[in-house]
Amino acid sequence: MTERVGGAGTVSIPAGEVTLVGDLVVPAEAGAVVLFAHGSGSSRFSPRNRYVAGRLRTAGLATLLMDLLTAEEERRDRVRPGELRFDVALLTERLVAAVDWLRSAPSTRSLRIGCFGASTGAAAALDAAAERPAEVGAVVSRGGRPDLAGALEAVRAPTLLIVGGADTAVLALNRGVLPRLRCEHRLEIVPGATHLFEEPGALEQVAGLAVAWFRRHLTVRG
Repeated sequence: MTERVGGAGTVSIPAGEVTLVGDLVVPAEAGAVVLFAHGSGSSRFSPRNRYVAGRLRTAGLATLLMDLLTAEEERRDRVRPGELRFDVALLTERLVAAVDWLRSAPSTRSLRIGCFGASTGAAAALDAAAERPAEVGAVVSRGGRPDLAGALEAVRAPTLLIVGGADTAVLALNRGVLPRLRCEHRLEIVPGATHLFEEPGALEQVAGLAVAWFRRHLTVRG
Protein backbone atom coordinates (compact mmCIF):
# COMPACT_ATOMS: atom_id res chain seq x y z
CA MET A 1 0.00 0.00 0.00
CA THR A 2 1.24 3.47 -0.86
CA GLU A 3 -0.07 6.50 0.98
CA ARG A 4 1.46 9.64 2.38
CA VAL A 5 0.37 12.98 3.74
CA GLY A 6 0.44 15.67 1.10
CA GLY A 7 0.81 13.13 -1.68
CA ALA A 8 -0.84 10.56 -3.91
CA GLY A 9 -0.79 6.83 -4.29
CA THR A 10 -2.60 3.59 -5.04
CA VAL A 11 -4.13 2.07 -1.93
CA SER A 12 -5.47 -1.36 -1.01
CA ILE A 13 -8.66 -1.38 1.05
CA PRO A 14 -9.77 -4.58 2.83
CA ALA A 15 -13.50 -5.17 2.53
CA GLY A 16 -14.64 -8.45 4.00
CA GLU A 17 -13.17 -11.28 1.97
CA VAL A 18 -11.89 -9.06 -0.84
CA THR A 19 -9.36 -6.27 -1.25
CA LEU A 20 -10.34 -3.21 -3.27
CA VAL A 21 -8.07 -0.79 -5.13
CA GLY A 22 -8.27 2.98 -4.91
CA ASP A 23 -6.43 6.15 -5.89
CA LEU A 24 -5.85 8.45 -2.92
CA VAL A 25 -4.66 12.04 -3.30
CA VAL A 26 -4.14 14.16 -0.20
CA PRO A 27 -3.25 17.84 -0.74
CA ALA A 28 -0.83 19.09 1.90
CA GLU A 29 -3.36 21.32 3.64
CA ALA A 30 -6.46 19.16 3.12
CA GLY A 31 -9.16 19.57 5.76
CA ALA A 32 -11.46 16.82 4.48
CA VAL A 33 -11.51 13.83 2.15
CA VAL A 34 -14.20 12.90 -0.38
CA LEU A 35 -14.85 9.23 -1.15
CA PHE A 36 -16.20 8.58 -4.66
CA ALA A 37 -18.82 5.90 -5.27
CA HIS A 38 -19.04 5.36 -9.01
CA GLY A 39 -22.19 4.35 -10.81
CA SER A 40 -23.24 1.22 -12.62
CA GLY A 41 -20.78 0.03 -15.25
CA SER A 42 -18.12 2.55 -14.22
CA SER A 43 -14.83 2.45 -12.31
CA ARG A 44 -12.34 4.66 -10.53
CA PHE A 45 -11.15 5.73 -13.99
CA SER A 46 -14.46 7.42 -14.83
CA PRO A 47 -13.47 10.66 -16.62
CA ARG A 48 -16.43 12.49 -15.09
CA ASN A 49 -15.58 11.55 -11.52
CA ARG A 50 -11.88 12.21 -12.12
CA TYR A 51 -12.71 15.68 -13.39
CA VAL A 52 -14.82 16.45 -10.32
CA ALA A 53 -12.10 14.98 -8.08
CA GLY A 54 -9.57 17.30 -9.66
CA ARG A 55 -11.75 20.31 -8.95
CA LEU A 56 -12.16 19.20 -5.33
CA ARG A 57 -8.41 18.86 -4.90
CA THR A 58 -7.89 22.33 -6.34
CA ALA A 59 -10.26 23.52 -3.60
CA GLY A 60 -8.11 21.81 -0.95
CA LEU A 61 -10.00 18.56 -0.46
CA ALA A 62 -8.43 15.10 -0.53
CA THR A 63 -10.06 12.48 -2.77
CA LEU A 64 -10.31 8.69 -2.84
CA LEU A 65 -11.54 7.12 -6.07
CA MET A 66 -11.96 3.39 -5.71
CA ASP A 67 -13.29 0.37 -7.53
CA LEU A 68 -16.28 -1.03 -5.70
CA LEU A 69 -15.93 -4.41 -7.42
CA THR A 70 -12.85 -6.60 -7.84
CA ALA A 71 -11.55 -7.42 -11.33
CA GLU A 72 -13.14 -10.88 -11.10
CA GLU A 73 -16.47 -9.40 -10.02
CA GLU A 74 -16.32 -6.94 -12.93
CA ARG A 75 -15.89 -9.88 -15.31
CA ARG A 76 -18.85 -11.68 -13.74
CA ASP A 77 -20.97 -8.57 -14.03
CA ARG A 78 -20.20 -8.20 -17.72
CA VAL A 79 -21.44 -11.74 -18.30
CA ARG A 80 -24.60 -11.11 -16.27
CA PRO A 81 -25.09 -7.34 -16.50
CA GLY A 82 -26.40 -5.73 -13.35
CA GLU A 83 -25.90 -8.74 -11.09
CA LEU A 84 -23.46 -6.83 -8.88
CA ARG A 85 -23.44 -3.21 -9.99
CA PHE A 86 -27.09 -2.86 -8.90
CA ASP A 87 -26.51 -4.71 -5.63
CA VAL A 88 -26.79 -1.63 -3.42
CA ALA A 89 -26.30 -3.63 -0.22
CA LEU A 90 -22.97 -4.98 -1.51
CA LEU A 91 -21.82 -1.55 -2.72
CA THR A 92 -22.79 -0.05 0.65
CA GLU A 93 -20.79 -2.70 2.50
CA ARG A 94 -17.75 -1.82 0.38
CA LEU A 95 -18.18 1.92 0.97
CA VAL A 96 -18.51 1.45 4.72
CA ALA A 97 -15.25 -0.51 4.63
CA ALA A 98 -13.64 2.40 2.79
CA VAL A 99 -14.98 4.91 5.32
CA ASP A 100 -13.51 2.82 8.13
CA TRP A 101 -10.21 2.59 6.26
CA LEU A 102 -10.09 6.38 5.80
CA ARG A 103 -10.70 6.82 9.51
CA SER A 104 -7.75 4.58 10.38
CA ALA A 105 -5.20 5.49 7.67
CA PRO A 106 -2.47 7.85 8.94
CA SER A 107 -2.89 10.35 6.10
CA THR A 108 -6.68 10.72 6.48
CA ARG A 109 -7.60 9.75 10.05
CA SER A 110 -7.90 13.41 11.11
CA LEU A 111 -9.93 14.50 8.06
CA ARG A 112 -13.69 14.82 7.87
CA ILE A 113 -15.28 12.50 5.30
CA GLY A 114 -17.73 13.21 2.49
CA CYS A 115 -19.21 10.90 -0.16
CA PHE A 116 -19.78 11.70 -3.83
CA GLY A 117 -22.01 9.15 -5.55
CA ALA A 118 -23.16 8.69 -9.13
CA SER A 119 -26.02 6.51 -10.40
CA THR A 120 -26.32 3.42 -8.17
CA GLY A 121 -23.26 4.61 -6.25
CA ALA A 122 -25.35 7.48 -4.90
CA ALA A 123 -27.75 5.03 -3.23
CA ALA A 124 -24.80 3.23 -1.66
CA ALA A 125 -23.31 6.56 -0.52
CA LEU A 126 -26.54 7.47 1.25
CA ASP A 127 -26.84 4.09 2.92
CA ALA A 128 -23.18 4.27 4.00
CA ALA A 129 -23.85 7.73 5.48
CA ALA A 130 -26.77 6.28 7.40
CA GLU A 131 -24.60 3.42 8.69
CA ARG A 132 -21.72 5.72 9.68
CA PRO A 133 -23.48 8.93 10.80
CA ALA A 134 -20.57 10.04 12.99
CA GLU A 135 -18.09 9.70 10.14
CA VAL A 136 -19.80 10.87 6.93
CA GLY A 137 -20.36 14.61 7.14
CA ALA A 138 -21.85 15.34 3.69
CA VAL A 139 -23.14 13.57 0.57
CA VAL A 140 -23.37 14.74 -3.05
CA SER A 141 -25.26 12.73 -5.67
CA ARG A 142 -24.64 13.28 -9.42
CA GLY A 143 -27.39 11.87 -11.59
CA GLY A 144 -27.95 9.42 -8.78
CA ARG A 145 -30.57 6.87 -7.83
CA PRO A 146 -31.36 7.81 -4.22
CA ASP A 147 -34.64 5.94 -4.62
CA LEU A 148 -32.63 2.70 -4.42
CA ALA A 149 -31.24 3.56 -0.98
CA GLY A 150 -32.75 1.54 1.83
CA ALA A 151 -32.08 3.93 4.70
CA LEU A 152 -32.98 7.39 3.38
CA GLU A 153 -34.87 8.38 6.52
CA ALA A 154 -31.81 7.58 8.64
CA VAL A 155 -29.37 9.79 6.71
CA ARG A 156 -28.13 12.69 8.85
CA ALA A 157 -25.42 14.02 6.55
CA PRO A 158 -26.38 17.14 4.55
CA THR A 159 -27.25 15.85 1.08
CA LEU A 160 -27.08 17.58 -2.30
CA LEU A 161 -28.85 15.94 -5.25
CA ILE A 162 -27.65 17.16 -8.67
CA VAL A 163 -29.68 16.11 -11.71
CA GLY A 164 -29.71 17.16 -15.34
CA GLY A 165 -32.82 19.03 -16.42
CA ALA A 166 -33.17 16.83 -19.50
CA ASP A 167 -32.71 13.62 -17.49
CA THR A 168 -36.44 13.54 -16.86
CA ALA A 169 -36.82 10.02 -15.49
CA VAL A 170 -34.01 10.39 -12.95
CA LEU A 171 -35.17 13.90 -12.07
CA ALA A 172 -38.61 12.52 -11.21
CA LEU A 173 -37.04 9.82 -9.02
CA ASN A 174 -34.94 12.41 -7.18
CA ARG A 175 -37.91 14.67 -6.60
CA GLY A 176 -39.82 11.69 -5.29
CA VAL A 177 -37.36 11.01 -2.45
CA LEU A 178 -37.24 14.57 -1.10
CA PRO A 179 -40.10 14.04 1.40
CA ARG A 180 -38.23 11.05 2.82
CA LEU A 181 -35.02 12.92 3.62
CA ARG A 182 -34.83 14.05 7.25
CA CYS A 183 -31.43 15.75 6.88
CA GLU A 184 -30.56 19.11 5.38
CA HIS A 185 -30.94 18.59 1.64
CA ARG A 186 -31.21 20.38 -1.66
CA LEU A 187 -32.03 19.44 -5.24
CA GLU A 188 -30.02 21.28 -7.90
CA ILE A 189 -31.08 20.98 -11.54
CA VAL A 190 -28.51 21.67 -14.28
CA PRO A 191 -30.60 23.11 -17.14
CA GLY A 192 -30.49 21.14 -20.39
CA ALA A 193 -28.12 18.47 -19.07
CA THR A 194 -28.69 14.78 -19.76
CA HIS A 195 -27.72 11.85 -17.53
CA LEU A 196 -23.96 11.96 -18.16
CA PHE A 197 -23.71 15.77 -18.10
CA GLU A 198 -21.93 15.73 -21.47
CA GLU A 199 -23.30 19.08 -22.61
CA PRO A 200 -20.86 22.04 -22.71
CA GLY A 201 -20.43 23.47 -19.22
CA ALA A 202 -22.68 20.91 -17.51
CA LEU A 203 -19.99 18.95 -15.69
CA GLU A 204 -18.32 22.21 -14.70
CA GLN A 205 -21.57 23.19 -12.97
CA VAL A 206 -21.69 19.84 -11.18
CA ALA A 207 -18.13 20.30 -9.95
CA GLY A 208 -18.80 23.82 -8.77
CA LEU A 209 -21.88 22.74 -6.83
CA ALA A 210 -20.01 19.81 -5.26
CA VAL A 211 -17.05 21.98 -4.23
CA ALA A 212 -19.35 24.53 -2.58
CA TRP A 213 -21.36 21.84 -0.74
CA PHE A 214 -18.36 19.96 0.61
CA ARG A 215 -16.50 23.11 1.61
CA ARG A 216 -19.58 24.38 3.43
CA HIS A 217 -20.25 21.17 5.34
CA LEU A 218 -16.81 19.60 5.76
CA THR A 219 -14.45 22.53 6.21
CA VAL A 220 -14.64 25.89 7.92
CA ARG A 221 -11.86 27.55 6.01
CA GLY A 222 -12.79 30.07 3.37
